[in-house]
Amino acid sequence: MDTANAPTTFIADIAEGTQVQPGRPHHIKVLSAPDVRVVVLTFEAGHVMKEHQSPKALLLQPLSGRVRITADGHTYEMAPGSLLRLDAGLPHRVEAIDECRLMLTMID
Repeated sequence: MDTANAPTTFIADIAEGTQVQPGRPHHIKVLSAPDVRVVVLTFEAGHVMKEHQSPKALLLQPLSGRVRITADGHTYEMAPGSLLRLDAGLPHRVEAIDECRLMLTMID
């Protein structure tokens, strides 16, 4: 969904259309605007996304399931309702404890 020219954006169900794909992560771009992008990532239980980094600051919010994020020498076990912010360029690792949907917000 491209919302770059709209003064407002409303999404009734951010998880609509997200499906866990066996053997690999999947993502759906939910919102794209000049200063922010939102993606929903889906993982099967046990999937590990090895350490990587983003050029943008990140907000991570589980929508379903549990996920473990390791960054800056700390490990955070997250469930729906929790929120984690990461600085741009900070190396981090993601591990799906359960089948999960993770909302990733990238901020300019």
